[in-house]
Amino acid sequence: MFHLTVLGSGSAGNCSLLETPTTRLLIDAGLSAKRIGERLAGVGVAPEQIDGILLTHEHSDHAAGISVWSRRYGTPVYANRLTAEALSKTTEGVQWRFFVTGGEFSLGEIRVQSFPISHDAAEPVGFVLHHQEIGVGFLTDLGFATRLVLERVRSVHTLVIETNHDEKLLQDDTRRPWSVKQRIFSRHGHLSNAAAAEVLAGMVTGNLCRAVLGHLSGDCNSPELAVSTVRSRLAQSGGERIEVVCATQNEPTPRMRIGGIG
Repeated sequence: MFHLTVLGSGSAGNCSLLETPTTRLLIDAGLSAKRIGERLAGVGVAPEQIDGILLTHEHSDHAAGISVWSRRYGTPVYANRLTAEALSKTTEGVQWRFFVTGGEFSLGEIRVQSFPISHDAAEPVGFVLHHQEIGVGFLTDLGFATRLVLERVRSVHTLVIETNHDEKLLQDDTRRPWSVKQRIFSRHGHLSNAAAAEVLAGMVTGNLCRAVLGHLSGDCNSPELAVSTVRSRLAQSGGERIEVVCATQNEPTPRMRIGGIG
């Protein structure tokens, strides 16, 4: 069995748990070490049971908990060298395990494939993780889904994908200067609800049976708006069968079986 729990996702921190019967991994550690531990306890997992942490990139909402967690538990952290170098001044005691972007490696029962994505970080990556013949993809913090990205996630059964903002809400937001809006809208920024919906609409003829929406802006989006935008686009493409789940910042999602519903 292969299971996913998003422990928290949003602009203030991102962390997910992947489990097989013998292997448990965290994808990013953007919550505090204390909060990660609390949320793991809520799903019956002890920190010492985590076999590794995979980092998508160095931004604090994906890596803030790394240093304290590493000092407490010594969990190996898997990243490419540029991501580790970008974190070198703010982390200590980390047991780095380096991978080459685009390569594959195994952690216990899970086979990990990384690939480059478009975001304003040192060397950001997405992941596809396989257990036996079942796959789950992680696409967070990217401004544009390239052909390579679409090819890499084409066959996954569950996709965690960024739905950061509603374009009109961001455009009309009075608290962000135009320069920040330009960054978010750019090819190295963040996917909107509509952009994520287009990615998912292109996957309806494959294995995809669940989309997990994540990294929502707290003031330029809402779970209801993200889900309705995605469901509407999927319906237009014949993807009504695809389950749509929205991850939130303040509580974990239900434990989800990869390769099926429930």
